[in-house]
Amino acid sequence: MERKLTKSNNDRRICGVCGGIAEYLDVDTTVVRLFTAIFAVFTAVIPVLFVYLLAAMIMPSNEI
Repeated sequence: MERKLTKSNNDRRICGVCGGIAEYLDVDTTVVRLFTAIFAVFTAVIPVLFVYLLAAMIMPSNEI
């Protein structure tokens, strides 16, 4: 089965990007969200916000 990086439909807070990354990497969503938050603090939020919004626009939705 081929894995694809898609936004999550069932594990989403804002757009489902972190949930989709967690599903793709087969890790807990909390770990991805925690890593994203820590990375945002150390990069002054703007780069992470830009990458998150870009991913939300580019990543396809998970069609069930």
